[in-house]
Amino acid sequence: MNRDLLFGANIDPTTDELQESFRRATIAETNGLDLLTVQDHPYQKRFLDTWTLITYLAARTTRIHIGTNVANLPLRPPAVLAKAAATLDVLSGGRMELGLGAGGFWQAIEAWGVPARTPKEAFTAFEDAVHIIKGMWENPGRPFSYQGEIYHVKGLLAGPAPAHPIRLWVGGYGPKMLKLTGRMADGLLVSNTYTPPEQLRDFNARIDEGAAEVGRSPEAIRRGYNVMGILNYGQHASAPSGCSACTRSGTMSQTCTRQPWASRFCAMAPPMLPTPITATGAVAFHAVDFRRLQEQRPEAIE
Repeated sequence: MNRDLLFGANIDPTTDELQESFRRATIAETNGLDLLTVQDHPYQKRFLDTWTLITYLAARTTRIHIGTNVANLPLRPPAVLAKAAATLDVLSGGRMELGLGAGGFWQAIEAWGVPARTPKEAFTAFEDAVHIIKGMWENPGRPFSYQGEIYHVKGLLAGPAPAHPIRLWVGGYGPKMLKLTGRMADGLLVSNTYTPPEQLRDFNARIDEGAAEVGRSPEAIRRGYNVMGILNYGQHASAPSGCSACTRSGTMSQTCTRQPWASRFCAMAPPMLPTPITATGAVAFHAVDFRRLQEQRPEAIE
């Protein structure tokens, strides 16, 4: 299986920069990016509700895929999430992507009336949720049941059917989550703020191990890398071959600009994102699939 790399942009759901977020979404749509995603932290008072926002973004666009990066499972029950994703996929003409996380910031989640989970409970709940979500998508109009340790459904009638096979992306970093990605999911979403490039080779190996356990091809699982930082192309109308315009804010900026993967990423970005995107500073990108980057240029993730 030989697939093209995908590139995308992450839109902040902050209430004080709505017009800038909409402008960036338009730039991503009109300049050929593949993905447009939004983080999901309902307990953040400055943030809009992610699901409402991605629905609005889907209505404002016609081509680019829309998704969560990643949905907060403890605050969004899996059966309801599966139906919401299938509904948005129908409304958008088959452009939904569902990123899902097991939860973090447990004190904030508890404030919303949901008990904190231990790491074991969080993983178990996540695995239950993947079974339910994929089971509902694969069995529209038929009774569906699943009995898990944390989540269960009994004889529900799933629907509507998604307009296309929705990809389910796992937002997780631990060995068990990576192997689960290989066994059950369609992709992984991790960020450079938590996972430096030198760890990606190990992540690939664990995903491949999970895929092998159930007889899946490793190529069936996309590997997504969220690159947080600032794009500043300056006077470049197009990127030179050695462009290192993607810099991380703060003390790591010098390190980032020296990484081969940063040069490769930025060299591909300017034709798709013109200079005005930098008007207010920080943006986030997805470089997908980092397994392909490893195969084509092993030094790119070392």
